[in-house]
Amino acid sequence: MSAPLKALSSVAWRRGWVGVMSLLALPAVWFGGLYLAAIGAMFVTSFWTVDDMSGALIPGFSLVNFKALLADPTYAHIAERTVFIAAAVTVTDVILAWPVAYAMVRLSGPRLRAGLMAAVLIPLWSSYLARVYAWRLILSHDGVLNWALAEVGLPGLHIGYSNWAMWIVFSYLWLPFMILPVAAAVERIPPSLLEASADLGEHGFATFRRVMLPMALPGMVAGAISTFSLTLGDYVTPMLVGGEGSDFIGNVVYANVGVTNDIPFAAAYAVLPLGVMAVFLLIARKMGAFDAL
Repeated sequence: MSAPLKALSSVAWRRGWVGVMSLLALPAVWFGGLYLAAIGAMFVTSFWTVDDMSGALIPGFSLVNFKALLADPTYAHIAERTVFIAAAVTVTDVILAWPVAYAMVRLSGPRLRAGLMAAVLIPLWSSYLARVYAWRLILSHDGVLNWALAEVGLPGLHIGYSNWAMWIVFSYLWLPFMILPVAAAVERIPPSLLEASADLGEHGFATFRRVMLPMALPGMVAGAISTFSLTLGDYVTPMLVGGEGSDFIGNVVYANVGVTNDIPFAAAYAVLPLGVMAVFLLIARKMGAFDAL
């Protein structure tokens, strides 16, 4: 080892923070130079305008894009729909993830656990579009769901191309991202705490509510961040399985970038999901979800 490397190694050994900073330097440059820089560029662009004649971008500071968003109630309705469905998907995935995560960690043996893990991960190996199109075929008016209901003498649901269809498809798409962190959180709960709760006379639901749920809250929040943010920023699923009046924020952004080329207006509307996620994280922090991280 050369003398400079020996000196650097000696400094890192004596001062632990030097080693940590050296380890994180390259990821920090990558994160700050690409991810944060892109968000900053989007935020700056939201204050620009577009020349009506040439379509050229005009740098500067103007609130015209935000005023246009506030003046038209359609954009508020689209934002409300996006946030509501994202919240509904998150709650649905939490409810569906708990039985699977608990069975995977607490009730199954090694083989069954491996099988459940594979069942959770295998859908992620297929194309996102293939899974969305599969659900489109299932939920369409002449699809598999209505055919199966007709075979047993029940009326069709006819929920294809609707907000209900988007809720179902989104819940399916992001469910693995909720199951995995919840299962990891449940696995970290010491079995002795559950045994102590039983010894004190608490029944199963009380143990779940007072012991397991608070201790698994960080895992639930980690999954909720994924499901909520992924739904909030999606625009492909609403185009494929949503009907008329099912646009999301992402669809408006896509239309203004790819069709009208009004990038500043699209950037202004894209700032809204960032604000929603910031509020979401503040609420989670206030609930103590990050205390155990």
